[in-house]
Amino acid sequence: MTSVPVADTMAVSQMVLASGQANTDTMISLTAILAVALLAPILSFMTGKRIPAVVFLIVLGVIIGPSVWGVAEIDSGISILRQLGLGMLFLLAGYELDTDSLRSKEGGNAALTWLMCLALAFIGALVFLKGNGALTAVTLAIAVTSTALGTLLPILKQSDLLRTNVGKSVMLHGAVGELMPIMAIALLLSARSMGVTFLILLAFFAIAAMVAVVPRTVATLVPWVGRAIIDGASATNQSIVRMVVLMLAILMTVAAVFDLDVVLGAFAAGIVLRGLVPERAHGLIEERLDVMGYGFFIPVFFVCSGINIDVQTVGANIGQLFAVVGVILVARGVPVFLREMFTKTGSKLTTTNQKFQLACYASTGLPIIVAVTEVATNAHLLEESAASLLVAGGAVTVLLFPLIAAALQPKDKRKL
Repeated sequence: MTSVPVADTMAVSQMVLASGQANTDTMISLTAILAVALLAPILSFMTGKRIPAVVFLIVLGVIIGPSVWGVAEIDSGISILRQLGLGMLFLLAGYELDTDSLRSKEGGNAALTWLMCLALAFIGALVFLKGNGALTAVTLAIAVTSTALGTLLPILKQSDLLRTNVGKSVMLHGAVGELMPIMAIALLLSARSMGVTFLILLAFFAIAAMVAVVPRTVATLVPWVGRAIIDGASATNQSIVRMVVLMLAILMTVAAVFDLDVVLGAFAAGIVLRGLVPERAHGLIEERLDVMGYGFFIPVFFVCSGINIDVQTVGANIGQLFAVVGVILVARGVPVFLREMFTKTGSKLTTTNQKFQLACYASTGLPIIVAVTEVATNAHLLEESAASLLVAGGAVTVLLFPLIAAALQPKDKRKL
């Protein structure tokens, strides 16, 4: 009988213990995150919903994170849940989007407004950098001109604005303010040439179109498969929800393989899903996605966004933090407001209050700021401290601008 060396036995034991400790740390972090996820809407209710639950998710994330209490940290397991939360956020945003509106006059004007914002922000960044670092200027310009549509979606729902004229305009500017920055990141900040990146984007959209066609084709050629999915849509099988999650995973994976931002895949999945689902079933599917997304994955993403904020860096540069918030408002909100005030954009906003509300919501950014700073730090275009300040500034816009917009609501319609 062959004996096992004592050293090998000890090494195996240490590996098992290390693995067990890692799993324990992950579970402690997850428990803290889920506790915060439950506490946030309760605190929001205590304020009469004047402060959205999203705000509390981020703030409480900061508190339980390594910068304050150190109860929770983002390891590989939590990171996957965070990515899925980000994916669900953008899938729901894509699902809620009326794609016909993107082709409307207001949609064209929203795209033109964003391009103007980008150009102004780029020139401002270039002047600030004294002509050095054009790629860094592009990075900063993309970061400060994005709109957090996915982040705004739960806020708009909570305040019953989604189906109003303000809500529809916010959805449109939000879609443009997320899709176009994603494209800009892919085209302008990629290590590949612009031509190659453009071809990769075309390939991605071709695959997304194929993903949209396959379910209908299978249901037509093999009718019993469609009947089986519908039959298993309720109770323990939830086949339609599983199909949606598979579609989300496929398109996020394709985006990752093509070295594109996974947000693009998630947003495309939402748009594809809306095209696949019959009109009569939209409410049912949305309800089930809301339960899955807002019940677990999306709160995890927001709490993790708070955990990632470096309080020490932010505290040491508080003036710069508020400067970042001001730059975001000037670069994104002011052009939106001025174009709504002095040009015919095709929107149905009639009052100055409504137009200022739109400007505040359009200036709310976080997920794209996180994405662009990650790309920029990996490419050594931004220092970690600068990236942390940008992300913190994005978090402040999520905390501040929706509250200002809500304060402009008529009192009889105010929900926040």
